[in-house]
Amino acid sequence: MQPKDHWEKVYTSKNVTEVSWFQEHAKLSLKLIKDAVIPTSASIIDVGGGASTLVDDLLDNSYSNLSILDLSAAALSVARERLGQKAEQVAWLEANVLEAEFPEHAFDVWHDRAVFHFLTTQEQRQAYVKQVFHAVKPGGLVIVATFAEDGPMKCSGLPVMRYSPNELQAKFSELFDLQGYVRESHYTPAGDEQKFVYCCFRKVK
Repeated sequence: MQPKDHWEKVYTSKNVTEVSWFQEHAKLSLKLIKDAVIPTSASIIDVGGGASTLVDDLLDNSYSNLSILDLSAAALSVARERLGQKAEQVAWLEANVLEAEFPEHAFDVWHDRAVFHFLTTQEQRQAYVKQVFHAVKPGGLVIVATFAEDGPMKCSGLPVMRYSPNELQAKFSELFDLQGYVRESHYTPAGDEQKFVYCCFRKVK
């Protein structure tokens, strides 16, 4: 099954509140963005954002230049329907992040809590970092959250990569400066604990 087919099946066969990665509010992601003290007009993209509630939280905090990218049309549809008229304030991008044609230096903030740990080959990870470098403005903020080294080995039936902060930093070190990292214990709707690590980078000018 192709990746797009897999995620379309997930979002058409399950309620979004039942998937393991569901968050009622993306509190840590929102905090990291707010702590960066960027203007509310900053251009922010949530990669793999699909049905995530981060876009709701950002809109509620007056951020006004938002893009949500996801492979799954069904996931994007969930968020658009949930937001109602507010969805018109958001750019919705149905694409594979590795193949998307981003404008150069388009974003002040790149956020990803859903994609990078699914990239299991070196070629995929290199292509991803190349996309980030192209799309993010010089000095821009990059927030990448993955399963930590003691996190799950699979998600939604797919194998994932797990990272310590140092291991995640190494994937971005040549082009981005690490600003810090935070660990998170996420509890799934079923009550299972999943360990995450969030790394915050600045694109080298």
